[in-house]
Amino acid sequence: MRTDGRQYNQLRTIKITPSISEYAEGSALVEFGKTKVLCTASYEPKAPQWLQGSGEGWITAEYGMLPRSTHQRMKRDKAANSGRTQEISRLIGRSLRAAVDTNAIGEKQIMIDCDVIQADGGTRTASVTGGFIALALALKKLKDVGEIKSLGLTHYVAAISVGLQEGQALLDLNYDEDAAIGTDMNFVMTNRGEFVELQGTAEEAPFTKPQLMNMMEYAEIGCRELFKKQEEIIGSFFKLTT
Repeated sequence: MRTDGRQYNQLRTIKITPSISEYAEGSALVEFGKTKVLCTASYEPKAPQWLQGSGEGWITAEYGMLPRSTHQRMKRDKAANSGRTQEISRLIGRSLRAAVDTNAIGEKQIMIDCDVIQADGGTRTASVTGGFIALALALKKLKDVGEIKSLGLTHYVAAISVGLQEGQALLDLNYDEDAAIGTDMNFVMTNRGEFVELQGTAEEAPFTKPQLMNMMEYAEIGCRELFKKQEEIIGSFFKLTT
């Protein structure tokens, strides 16, 4: 058992509240335990300049943490100056583009903003998981009003963290676990069992191939549960398949 009472392969309590923002085309408040991230999707009727004339649309993302999202006040993050912020923003953008046929939506752009309200580990994985809901709801709204002809979604995308402590894999790390973990990995997956991205570092001893496979198995367990949570919100117009 872990410090918060979970089994090794158990997610924290996951809650996704859709349409939390009145003005955004799509939005969701996603909670992984104590971690809370507000995800909003904003529509722009034209693609970036470098894509104009290509017939292709674009999905991009920005990530940030509010000053008191952590235990002590942190300085307000500036996306242009923070390497971590840029890295996570790009991860979210890559992950969500993997869920969409950008040619199907035409020369349009959707910006996903992921703002961390409260951080207790797993903010980037919560951002990907909630960002997908915000994106899907935005695409549904745009299709309903005739701004795009096709929903454009190809599959579900979710993300989860897995750590390795003294040889034992742990699913969905909270802050205390993340701060003390020997190996920390983030997995982005589709509902077809494909991996969009793996990020991992051995902070202490190197890990073995069998240990990596064990972490991947835990990630699949976690993402399957996240897909079901996502389907509860968007399944009426984009059904979960395997």
